[in-house]
Amino acid sequence: MEWRKCYLDVILVPLGFLIMAGYHGWLWHNVRTKPETTIIGINTRGRRLWVSAMIKDNEKKNILAVQTLRNTIMGSTLMATTSILLCSGLAAVISSTYSVKKPLNDAVYGAHGEFMVALKYVTLLTIFLFSFMCHSLSIRFINQVNILINSPQDPTSPVTPEYVSELLEKGYILNTVGNRLFYAALPLMLWIFGPVMVFLCSITLVAMLYNLDFVLRSPDQKGKNMDASGNNSDFV
Repeated sequence: MEWRKCYLDVILVPLGFLIMAGYHGWLWHNVRTKPETTIIGINTRGRRLWVSAMIKDNEKKNILAVQTLRNTIMGSTLMATTSILLCSGLAAVISSTYSVKKPLNDAVYGAHGEFMVALKYVTLLTIFLFSFMCHSLSIRFINQVNILINSPQDPTSPVTPEYVSELLEKGYILNTVGNRLFYAALPLMLWIFGPVMVFLCSITLVAMLYNLDFVLRSPDQKGKNMDASGNNSDFV
């Protein structure tokens, strides 16, 4: 009897997460091996060139560098604040008597017990907490770049353009991971209304992210990019 109540949750929810995890694994593989086909790879190369240009002509572009990094920090701060506010709301729901589930019992498929409701909210809480942590660490690294990018250049100093670029990339990678965790929480929020919504939302989200993550080019452009591409290690 218990299996009949929760078999959809056991099958569809892990399947939806496997689809999202598989997509992001494939995306990371493409970023490492064919960066010119992904937005992340192209942006990474652009940021490295930007850091070099800011440091090379720092006297004229120092204000531009600080303002650009400040805008990035503001975006990460907004996402971190949103994540921790959602964590606070979910913690309040978890500590309640779960009376919120009663009106939904007859309207959704899947299990409706208190354990399953608690599992849904705890999973959401965990994802939002990890998203908050990633955005907080991203702010830390970008703040360091904000200072080091305007530091005087000394041939004996360990603060080189390559070092600053690495710090900036760590900040942006953590920002991207935090955003992806935040996106992954959307199907989980729909889990409150049943496992079918989780599966459908996961497929829709992957399709949307594919159109945003990959660059669709003509065959001629692909050939030019392959000839112009250098060492792939610049993109990771």
